[in-house]
Amino acid sequence: MKRITVLVVASLMVLGQANAQTKQRVKTDKAKTVIEEDTTEHYTFPLSDKVTRQEVTFKNRYGITIAADLYLPKNIGNQKLPALILSGPFGAVKEQSSGLYANEMAARGFATLAFDPSFTGESGGEVRNVASPDIYTEDFSAAVDYIGLLPSVDRNRIGAIGICGLSGMALTAATSDTRIKAVATASMYDMSRSISRSHKDGYTLEQRQKVIDYLSQQRWADAEKGTYALGLHEVPFDEKGNMVKGKRVLPETLPKEPNPVLASFFDYYRTPRGFHPRSINSTTAWTATTPMSFFNFPMMANIEMISPRPIMLIAGENAHSRYYSEDVYKMASEPKELVLVPNADHVDLYDRTEVIPFDELTLFFNENLKTAKADEAEKARGNGSANGR
Repeated sequence: MKRITVLVVASLMVLGQANAQTKQRVKTDKAKTVIEEDTTEHYTFPLSDKVTRQEVTFKNRYGITIAADLYLPKNIGNQKLPALILSGPFGAVKEQSSGLYANEMAARGFATLAFDPSFTGESGGEVRNVASPDIYTEDFSAAVDYIGLLPSVDRNRIGAIGICGLSGMALTAATSDTRIKAVATASMYDMSRSISRSHKDGYTLEQRQKVIDYLSQQRWADAEKGTYALGLHEVPFDEKGNMVKGKRVLPETLPKEPNPVLASFFDYYRTPRGFHPRSINSTTAWTATTPMSFFNFPMMANIEMISPRPIMLIAGENAHSRYYSEDVYKMASEPKELVLVPNADHVDLYDRTEVIPFDELTLFFNENLKTAKADEAEKARGNGSANGR
């Protein structure tokens, strides 16, 4: 199964229209959870006429309530469907990319569950806008707990899709949860590596020490004030070597001649294309001390444990993040597959449905989420053909 696939894709861009609706929202107010109506809710993509969508909740192993959208193909009858759990990107919500992927894959015959990680979106957690690689990894397994108990799902045929920064958590979950039978990633980011070492491991040792000292001192400030300050999840350095701090993931407006990577993220999160009021990337920032756990928690340390379950890594040919997928591909054991999408950048794989390789994803999961009976039947057909020659 080891191969590098180059896909031929169309060049025209089709943007999903926002699908406005009224729904319930989980709001954390100090130590209690309040349900209130949110009339500003919207999805950044249209719902397929082939699927239904239902709001659901479940708890993870730490007792945090996870909010998710369950997508099911229409007219499934008494079928036991293969299932996919999905989340990402880092700082996004289920009404954005993960929901779009869930919508598309449900239209292709899968039961899909797009969820907000703990502390974000509609999910619970008293402190808001904080990220934990450990708890985010647990959220994937909690999603398996939930979807595997549905009467319409075959619990032996569950796969996972991680998008951007949640890709590392999806892979890490699979290293210790064998119920995840196959894993695919899109525009993968290793957030532990990115936050603790910067893009392409660009931090020097001195810079890494400066960052952890800043984070350590910020804890004193937060403890004294009794609140958590906001900041950047990756603390960059300017040309003079000074740390650049901020209170927004993305600026209100783009600077003149912006960095192309910044411009591509801005075009998704800060414009009608992908803006969502609960998305951290669209509206605010993480807690300033969020990077601490990513310095402490290297993801995919046991990636060889996923084998013999398969991995598919999808990356844009021109993506600034492409090296993450390529490095994981080198580290992972067979079976594995690297899919490079020509002329695509990192953000193209968030929502450009004519570019995202859904046919490849469908084939990958159909091949690797087969029932035991289907495998036996295929082997029997193969033996019959061999005997007939």
